[in-house]
Amino acid sequence: MMFAVTQRLLLRPGWQDDAPVLARKIADEKIVRNLARAPWPYGLEEAAAHLERMQTAELPSFLITRRDNADIIGACGFGYEPSGEIEFGYWIARDHWGQGYATEAGRAALDISRTLGWDKIVGGHFIDNPASGRVLEKLGFVPTGARVMRHSCGRGGEAMCELYSLDLNGAVARTEAAAA
Repeated sequence: MMFAVTQRLLLRPGWQDDAPVLARKIADEKIVRNLARAPWPYGLEEAAAHLERMQTAELPSFLITRRDNADIIGACGFGYEPSGEIEFGYWIARDHWGQGYATEAGRAALDISRTLGWDKIVGGHFIDNPASGRVLEKLGFVPTGARVMRHSCGRGGEAMCELYSLDLNGAVARTEAAAA
């Protein structure tokens, strides 16, 4: 299990005891519609299943809590894309939007990915959610120029997604230069 501490946040594993609070925090259609894998509506059963997956996931996944009161304010983590690439994703509860928590948590999660020796991480956002793109850019992700249709369980269908990439430690650039 991995943890990370920032100035205002604690990134920690989720446990089944977190299910009621997690369900309450994410049960907002404006949040879920911007996620690829979370269903709508989202309730206690979905939260418990997500927490179970967190315990067995191959890649790090965290609940984001405030250090001053342990309030769950979101989640972030990594997963595999069908291509095999590692993708970063996150969500923040609406009552905590606009306070820099996504960027702060993202920096901590990306620091962990660097210690794990990863070279590249991808990310994306639905084009009707430009705020998520701004967070990715603050974290150093660069738009790839590609847009693809991506399924969103919360929307119940596909929506256009803008793709981003992050070269960790300059490793991708060094590999491409060596191949040229």
